[in-house]
This record gives sequence, C-alpha cells and structure tokens, in this order.
Amino acid sequence: MVERIRAAGIGPVIEADIRFGDVTVFVGPQATGKSIFLQLLKLLVDKPAIHRTMQHFGLTPPSDPGGFFDLYFGEGMASVWSGENSNLLIGQARIPTDLTTYARAGRSDAPEKMFCIPAQRVMSLRDGGTRPFTDYRAGDPFVLRDFSEKLHRILQNEIGLDEDVFPRRQRLAEALRKPLEDNIFGGFRLRTDTSTHQRRLILKRDSGHALPYLVWSAGQREFVPLLLGLYWLMPPSKVPTRGALEWVVIEEPEMGLHPNGIGAVLNLVMELLLRGYRICISTHSPHVLDIVWALGFLRENGGRTRDVLNLLGLASTPRTRDMASAALAGRFKTYYFARDGRVRDISHLDPGAEDIAEGGWGGLTEFSGRVGDIVAEVANRTSVGGP
Repeated sequence: MVERIRAAGIGPVIEADIRFGDVTVFVGPQATGKSIFLQLLKLLVDKPAIHRTMQHFGLTPPSDPGGFFDLYFGEGMASVWSGENSNLLIGQARIPTDLTTYARAGRSDAPEKMFCIPAQRVMSLRDGGTRPFTDYRAGDPFVLRDFSEKLHRILQNEIGLDEDVFPRRQRLAEALRKPLEDNIFGGFRLRTDTSTHQRRLILKRDSGHALPYLVWSAGQREFVPLLLGLYWLMPPSKVPTRGALEWVVIEEPEMGLHPNGIGAVLNLVMELLLRGYRICISTHSPHVLDIVWALGFLRENGGRTRDVLNLLGLASTPRTRDMASAALAGRFKTYYFARDGRVRDISHLDPGAEDIAEGGWGGLTEFSGRVGDIVAEVANRTSVGGP
C-alpha cells in the first residue's frame, strides 16, 4: 500500500510530500492540482487494472506517454509529466519513479485496489439513466468513465426493474438512511422506472407523480451518483468491502448539499472507515473540515463514542458505536494545495495558527473570518460614535 508520495513538477503541483492517513483530506483553491494528484494516486495503485479496462473497451493507448496521459488524465493533459522537470518518489524509495513507465501495460494481473468517485460524477447520469464506459469520448478522464461504468453495472445487475434504490434496507443501516431521507431526499424514494420504455431513475412519493431527473434538486442530482458509488463499495453481503478494494477517493462530497446533507454524507465516510477502507477526500466545504477538526479535538481530549455520535447526529446503535470508535481511532491528515504549486501539511488544523493556510483551514474559513472582523470594526466604531 502506498504510504507516502513525494512529487514535483506534476501538472500544477510544484512540490508535495503527502503521508496518507486513514482519512486524508485535500483542500485548496480550484486548479491547484488536487484532482490530478488523486488521479496520479489511482494510476500508481492500479496501473494493471487501468490498462486491462482500457483494453477491454477497445482503447489502445498511443505509443508515446503523452498520448496515454491524454487518454488517462483527460484531453490536454499530455504534458502533466515534463520529464527532467518532474520527479516522483513512492514510499521510502530513494530512486525516482519515471511516470512514463506507467503508460505501458505490462503483464501483471493484480486486481483493482482503488475506487474513485470523481467531481464530474453528475455526468454519469443522463436523464436519469446510467452511462456505460463507451458512452464517453476517448478524451474524457478515465476515472469518470470507469466510475460511470460501475454505476451502470449496479443498476443493470444488482437492482431490479421498478424497485426502490433508496431506501434499500440491505445496503445501509437504518441509522445512516434516516439522515439521508430527512436532509437529501425529503420524503421521496429513489426508484428504477421503465414506464417510458427506458431504464431510468426517478424520485417518487407514495402518492403523486414521479419526478424525472431534470426536476430533481441540484443536491439530489449530485448525490445520487455518489450514493450508487457507495453501494458499489458496500456490497449487500457480510463481506465489508468489494473485491480487493482498499482505497476510496471521493471528490467534493459536499456538492449541491445543505450542511445537514453534508453531515449525512460524512456519516457514510465513517462507515467506509469502519469497513477498513483508506479514504481520500478533496473538498471546498468548511463543514467537512469542522468535522475533521472536531474529531481530532475529541481524540486528543478524551472524547467518547457518545460525543462522536452527538457530533455526527447519529442515533446510538451497536453499528454506529463501532463507527464512532473507528473515527476516534483513525488517523486523519489534511493537506493544503496552494496557488504557488506547493502543498503543505496542515493536519493540526489549529485555529490559532499564524499560518493562514492552517488557521483558516486552507482558506475555507478565511472569508467568514474577514467578514466577522469587518463587522466587528464597524460595530465598535458605531458604538463610540466615530467616523
């Protein structure tokens, strides 16, 4: 398992030294390399499985590495690795890894170990129908196409026609379903439907008309592919993980959701942690960092499982108590991807840190802090009758 990556000159990342925890969180402005780094991790972990998938769907990688990077990272990414200006060290290795060697298939039959839920996941549904791998252009990122194919397989092979997709008792514990029902689905059920002679997903109450995909809320459209991805990771059996999977990447789990909905999704992240997955998250949500910081505080100050359950808004059951224990025992790491291309470890998340990247949690609380300062200044000036 990859424990550490030291990278330089890969896409916008000038310098990074990432030591992975049980949960690793990436924060920072857009276009600073978070997604590229997570796709890089997938390539390092799953090179054989990636090449097998490409071959299975008739994709023949070009002979030049740049062509493969265009095919894997997405069109326009041929220069993500710039040769002499790029450097990559994996684990404790002292000899750099040449990323161009990952453009060649090799002969390994190693199983897939990482599952990625990409930021573009909303594209995996079209009018409520799932899209197979071949429904995309060759230049679309591999992680999106692969994720979409797995969702397509779930709906085709694991969920019957005209059945409830959510709530679905054998997929999630009731304590995890209830916050999703209350904060994301609002009393609607997610169902498969064939009334239009096409297999699609709809929202429906016990009475009333079905709601097709295009009238769902933005949060529901963003969350449903994430939910199906979580179904892939939590098979309906006593086996806690699917196949040989060890890693989970979730990009921007907060997209389109109210903070209460984000909290419901983070409960599912704790379920993944309990199942033994190693998790990487990228986020632009201060709510995610609030939870990570609070868990760290509880861990260092004698917090108990009931404190974690109160924090997460979960009812106390044997399963949720186990989740809370896993959260208290887990190693959480947080990294800030800065505009200058340098990645910094801000895992302490100290609100009083002089470094604004840490004190402002990667800029996620910086704006609200500035608003508070300005409001306080005006309030003080008004109270003393100043100009």
